[in-house]
Amino acid sequence: MAASPAAPPILVADDQSDVLEALKLLLKGEGFEVEAVASPRGVLAAVDKRDFDALLIDMNYARDTTSGSEGLDLLARLQALDAPPPVVVMTAWASIDGAVEAMRRGARDFIEKPWDNRRLLATMRTQVELGRALRKSQRLEIENRTLRREGLPELIA
Repeated sequence: MAASPAAPPILVADDQSDVLEALKLLLKGEGFEVEAVASPRGVLAAVDKRDFDALLIDMNYARDTTSGSEGLDLLARLQALDAPPPVVVMTAWASIDGAVEAMRRGARDFIEKPWDNRRLLATMRTQVELGRALRKSQRLEIENRTLRREGLPELIA
């Protein structure tokens, strides 16, 4: 019997513990390995420690904040990484402008709270597949450059 593929590691970030618990239960039940954090600082620390196939991040973390600026700033910092994973943003304060700005800054999709379980699961599966394909492509490109000896001198003595 062939070994089943490893559970896709995803990172979920939200400042509300009940939202994190609901997302962990939903996503773990569908075969994802879920790590949860409650702040932008937690997101950055987690992605510094390990690779994730996808991230699901909230747009607002401070109490009574609805601008989405915290999420947009976090998104920009994530996109500055060498190989950023696909990021899906989520908010209860959805607006067309907010969604467009998040996508402009690198988000792959936008989920509105309260979420539809089927849509959220389908979105995360798609982003996991995309993340894995992007990493495989990057590895192959590095291997090809090495095989073509790009950047290396013609003769080493």
